[in-house]
Amino acid sequence: MIALRRRLNQQVHRALERDRASEPRVEAVSRLLWRWRESRLLWLVAVLAALDYISTYAALELSGDEGLREAGLLAGWALERGGFGTLFLADLAAVLVLCLVAVGVRRFCIRVGFKGFGRAAFVVLLLPYALVTLGAVANNLVCTLL
Repeated sequence: MIALRRRLNQQVHRALERDRASEPRVEAVSRLLWRWRESRLLWLVAVLAALDYISTYAALELSGDEGLREAGLLAGWALERGGFGTLFLADLAAVLVLCLVAVGVRRFCIRVGFKGFGRAAFVVLLLPYALVTLGAVANNLVCTLL
């Protein structure tokens, strides 16, 4: 039993050393994806979420095209249930949950000694949302103006 425990401890130690060796490369990739401070990514997500809400309102209410619909499942459901007020609350809740998860994972990784993995997880969680939301805002603006 003691030999098994010692062997497991050695395997965990080797795995941790392997992870520590790869951490600088993972952090470098995250810096290629997002070179600025992490707080700027949080601000970008917040601004894009607000622009998405405003541009969705503009596209659906001001464009005059009755054929336009909200493509997102959560947003479409929220619009059907309670209109733009419910859409605002659903968007706010979704963005807050995403940001809290990203910050929580980052803080956990830092606490256990993997700062590079924490930054990478933060970027990987928030950057795709920012890119998709940027595309949605652009689409909404095109639908509103054309």
